[in-house]
Amino acid sequence: MAALYTVLVLFSAVFVAGFILLVMGAINFHFSNSEIPPGVNQPVKLRIIHIILISRAVVGKILENIGICSQVSFVRYMQRGKALGEDPKLFIQDMWFEEVPVRIYQPKAPSANQRRGVMFFHGGGWVFGSLEAYEKLCRFIARESESVVVSVGYRLAPEHTYPAAYEDCLNATIHFMKDIEHYGVDPANVIVCGDSAGGNLAAAVSQTLAGRTDLPKLRAQILIYPGLQALDFNLPSYQQNRRVPLLFRERAAFYVLQYLNGDALHVQEVLEGSHIPINIKLNYKKWVSPDNIPKKFKVRAYKPHVLLDCTSRVYETVKRFCEPNLCPLLAEDAVVHQLPESFILTCEYDVLRDDGLLYKKRLEDNGVRVTWYHLEDGFHGIINSFNSDWFSFPSGKRGLDNIVSFLKSL
Repeated sequence: MAALYTVLVLFSAVFVAGFILLVMGAINFHFSNSEIPPGVNQPVKLRIIHIILISRAVVGKILENIGICSQVSFVRYMQRGKALGEDPKLFIQDMWFEEVPVRIYQPKAPSANQRRGVMFFHGGGWVFGSLEAYEKLCRFIARESESVVVSVGYRLAPEHTYPAAYEDCLNATIHFMKDIEHYGVDPANVIVCGDSAGGNLAAAVSQTLAGRTDLPKLRAQILIYPGLQALDFNLPSYQQNRRVPLLFRERAAFYVLQYLNGDALHVQEVLEGSHIPINIKLNYKKWVSPDNIPKKFKVRAYKPHVLLDCTSRVYETVKRFCEPNLCPLLAEDAVVHQLPESFILTCEYDVLRDDGLLYKKRLEDNGVRVTWYHLEDGFHGIINSFNSDWFSFPSGKRGLDNIVSFLKSL
């Protein structure tokens, strides 16, 4: 018995020591590699969240190295969170639209009129995110806007590469629109919505449906700090916020490559801009250029980037970056001018800020009505923390309230 007690004590000591080393390593990595701009509200809170995320990734890597599970699987599992149970104001049902899992949130209160429908595509860099991880957010949108919300559990990279996620979101949306009256939704009031990678998918789906004559027109699109291009990772926001949590510049390139090819072999070329031939970059310069970014967003630590050419070998692996279904910012004007009314949310301290600003300009130049909301103290992912107890940020709630107000105005 004494020997067993000794073993347990030693095991506990090793576990505690390992945990302390893990946390110390995560703290060291955070302070060595990240930067919290002075304009961010509650910086200590953001630091703690980032350190927790780093620790989670490290544990996942350890488990992968000893053969228990992959790092990606572990992080996905940890993101799921606890089950929320029933909601007194919502009917919640898991279903399949074609072969795509969806979770439908329908308000219980009776309505004299047909409701609006919101197709929601979650973020997570096309690699992470799930129906469970976005449960609180979708419940909030459904309750507060009194809308039917359909959250789409699209296939994830690197197991399922482009265009799997896009096809799932498109197919789920078409299925919903064809069976829309079953859910008490007005066919003329369907909105696509997504954050980050989900914003990319919402923009791509909206563009595809813009030319369809066999379906009702989308009423609006809501793009929450969307990633919309992969040609230039040296735009002002990518330089200024390259080390700002929760999305580093390098990770943004890593995720889009994971989505494209299931690997990140050419991440360095993508970061330096040597993945796309100069002639192609010049062809898209009218749309993807720092010249189209308002001057006030270029004041903070921005240096113009020299255009670099690329080898045919690298370009061959990433040439699909020029497809609008992957990079919606590159769609032709003939498509863009058909798009529905739009809401775009951007954050000052987000590498993807300029993707949203460039798309806002493109939409407005093509006569599309745009409601733009900019969080001056916001960072990437801030909306997700709106209801995370101690880890919530007031500006994230402000952004979400503006999204709900936009929905209620439709």
